[in-house]
Amino acid sequence: MPSAMLYDRLQFAFTCTFHYLFPQLTMGLALLLLYLRSRALITGDDHYHQVARFWTKVFALSFAFGVVTGIPLEFQFGTNWAKFSNFAGGVIGHVLAMEGMFAFFLESSFLGILLFGDKRFGQRMQWFAALMLFLGSWLSGYFILATNAWMQHPVAYSVAPDGRLFVDSLSGLLTNPWLLWQYTHNMTAAVVTASFVMAAVGAFYLLSGQHAAHARTFLRTGVVAGAIAAVLMGFPTGHGNARQVFEHQPIKGAAFEGLFKTERGAGLLLIGQPNIETMTIDNPLIVPDALSVVVYDELYAEVKGLDAFPREDWPDNLPLLYYSYHVMVGLGTILVSVMGLASLWLWRGRLFTAQWLLWLLMLSAPFPYIATTAGWMTAEIGRQPWLVYGLLRTADGASPLVHSGNALFTLLGFLGLYLVLGLLFLFLMGETIRHGPSGHSVSPEHA
Repeated sequence: MPSAMLYDRLQFAFTCTFHYLFPQLTMGLALLLLYLRSRALITGDDHYHQVARFWTKVFALSFAFGVVTGIPLEFQFGTNWAKFSNFAGGVIGHVLAMEGMFAFFLESSFLGILLFGDKRFGQRMQWFAALMLFLGSWLSGYFILATNAWMQHPVAYSVAPDGRLFVDSLSGLLTNPWLLWQYTHNMTAAVVTASFVMAAVGAFYLLSGQHAAHARTFLRTGVVAGAIAAVLMGFPTGHGNARQVFEHQPIKGAAFEGLFKTERGAGLLLIGQPNIETMTIDNPLIVPDALSVVVYDELYAEVKGLDAFPREDWPDNLPLLYYSYHVMVGLGTILVSVMGLASLWLWRGRLFTAQWLLWLLMLSAPFPYIATTAGWMTAEIGRQPWLVYGLLRTADGASPLVHSGNALFTLLGFLGLYLVLGLLFLFLMGETIRHGPSGHSVSPEHA
């Protein structure tokens, strides 16, 4: 039977991937809701209030499922990864506690005002609640990513006599240089996800002849925000994230670029299949010298390949890492193209009647989720064989008393439970969309 650690890794990977389907939508929607509440406050137009209220319901639904699916992740630190928790709990415990105490309660409290205080509070209070919701949501993401950034690039820690790690500078932990590009890249990706979902719902309503005024606002907001965020996701945030990988985790960089041998003037691989037996790329399509320029701003700069590092330090699944990275980059390019095209049609005043483009926007809604999942697979598979990069190997972090049968049992349990939760979410989301935005009055300018 496979080792318990394999099932531990599969369980955490599955539960984490499934859980993150929900926060990426809420974090992106938090910014768009703040914009919509600002428009409602500035214009005094009830139309924007209706639009904001509709997306607050979507936010609340996704937030609730995010909470339910996120709680088991922290329990797994103790059940499946006890040695890791004992080793690094003195560091990661601080940021995880701050995420729960400050961000989560801030987010949930003001969400309640937006949901249930609609008739009790005026527009100013609702705008303030939207601002606090945005700050709570993005603070939550910051603390969680500070934890991951520390695992990728450990800083601000000291080693106790028994070998455990503790924080020696909280400010150093929260200003980890790795965190800047990781956080900005992740949050722009979340805005891309929310923008595509908003635009897709607007496209659906126009194609089905429902809620036309609201649909146009959904499309305008989603397309403009999505176009800006998609560009920022690629540059500078994605570019900066990639460059710091080559600086601090060059093995990961070589692996996701399929660079088996150290080269001067390394080319950028667009298409190809990694051949682990021969340590080459089959059927490659390469832009000559481009990787050296992208990473080091020099045409003939040397880029280290996998051959420059010990084999035991290579990621343990090179093909999956390679394909995850290229799926992320490929879909990112598609997302920019779709939103760029939609922005052009919006500027020309033809978006709302271009059925082919409305279909494209509606069917593109899953792409950001796939791209984000592939991006996180790139980050986490590429960190292997380390749990804490350079300090603790994955093989040394699992719980010694959890055997393979136990780990497989809980993995199967999560698969079944999350299948039910996923179907329930899709049903409730469908019902929310079916009922549509609240109210029926539409101002002439939105007709």
